[in-house]
Amino acid sequence: MALSSTFWRLNLLSKPSVSHIQTSLRALKPFFNPTPRPISSLPISSFSNSSITKNPTSLESKTRTPYPQDDLVVLGIETSCDDTAAAVVKSNGEILSQVISSQADLLAQYGGVAPKMAEEAHLQVIDQVVQEALDKANLSERDLSAVAVTIGPGLSLCLRVGVRKARKIAGTFSLPIIGVHHMEAHALVARLTEQELQFPFMALLISGGHNVLILARDLGHYVQLGTTIDDAIGEAYDKIAKWLGLDLRRSGGPAIEELAREGDAKSIKLSTPMKQHKDCNFSYAGLKTQVRLAIESKNINATIPVSSATSEDRKSRADIAASFQRVAVLHLEERCERAIEWALKIEPSVKHMVVSGGVASNQYVRARLDQIVTKNNLQLVCPPPSLCTDNGVMVAWTGIENFCMGRFDPPPPADEPEDIEFDLRPRWPLGEEYAEGRSEARSMRTARIHPSLTSLVQASLQQQL
Repeated sequence: MALSSTFWRLNLLSKPSVSHIQTSLRALKPFFNPTPRPISSLPISSFSNSSITKNPTSLESKTRTPYPQDDLVVLGIETSCDDTAAAVVKSNGEILSQVISSQADLLAQYGGVAPKMAEEAHLQVIDQVVQEALDKANLSERDLSAVAVTIGPGLSLCLRVGVRKARKIAGTFSLPIIGVHHMEAHALVARLTEQELQFPFMALLISGGHNVLILARDLGHYVQLGTTIDDAIGEAYDKIAKWLGLDLRRSGGPAIEELAREGDAKSIKLSTPMKQHKDCNFSYAGLKTQVRLAIESKNINATIPVSSATSEDRKSRADIAASFQRVAVLHLEERCERAIEWALKIEPSVKHMVVSGGVASNQYVRARLDQIVTKNNLQLVCPPPSLCTDNGVMVAWTGIENFCMGRFDPPPPADEPEDIEFDLRPRWPLGEEYAEGRSEARSMRTARIHPSLTSLVQASLQQQL
């Protein structure tokens, strides 16, 4: 039989028994959307990474399945990297609670994310964060309709903490569980804050680990127009902030943005990355090298905090910060302008461009991209800064959107072994690559441990035809 609830996203290496699945389906009956569009359970190995053609046609109708009534309540859990987050959200868009435990001190200590240390930090606070989210919402686990959790992309050690917690709650209280794609969540949270945002729309997702330009044609159907070839912009911000002796407890982005206001953005000559490549992909490794050389030429000592630097030294650091930020964002602007052109070829009805992810909190980034978007007769949509950085709200909301389409798993066994291995997806593309956007850069990371989310959804839909 085709089991809509055995999708799909949280497949375990050891599968639940048929009797358990049947029991779970009976338990789920009250939660099903009256007219769900189910996704069949398909083995991962059956999917191929075929590229999107120049003018792909969606298998899904553009008509959205109506949400259930406003009493759907979902707990979202996010542990993909260095923040432990949980939130409770209703299907009418009401955020009942949001809790985030930052690892800022660890970031400052290690100069970036140390996976093992990050895992231990998640383990220390995950129970408290989830409980606080429930308490702030004045709810218990029995009041939930489902649990959503990030399963990729991210750091495996960190993802595992959130998935284990989500499955424990779902198993104990017989709740359906939704595995969430981290980057899809960054894109879809804009639909929580901007009610007019309908498919199709464009999205630039910029964070510490990812730069992705996508065309969102429908829920679960994304065309990748551009992606990160080596280092993402957020990683470049963090690394350069460290080299400049800035306070990393705030993360590199805000620290550089603040210092850059004191500097001359054209004082240091830096080359814009990938000018010779007429695609929409991103590269920040070369720009990082240029900045490192500039820092060395100015004899800046990163062990001396910028707060203790001489006025002359501080001015040099500010000039470098401003020059880096100008060129780093110029790279975004050029890629976005070309991506808009490509997206309108595929979907002329596109009216909005979402900019989300941690770097989207940067006001300079927003202002520059707003000029590009407005110039091309589109509207820029940015979630509030608190929903740009990693958070549980975006996971819960994405869980709601997918739940309403019938894309979720049944409750796991209540007595699930502690040492069970989960199907985590640390490298999990969101969309299929646009044919004209294939990178010529040799450093492109091509390893794909998992097929893209879009290929999973589209192959499932194809099987039902």
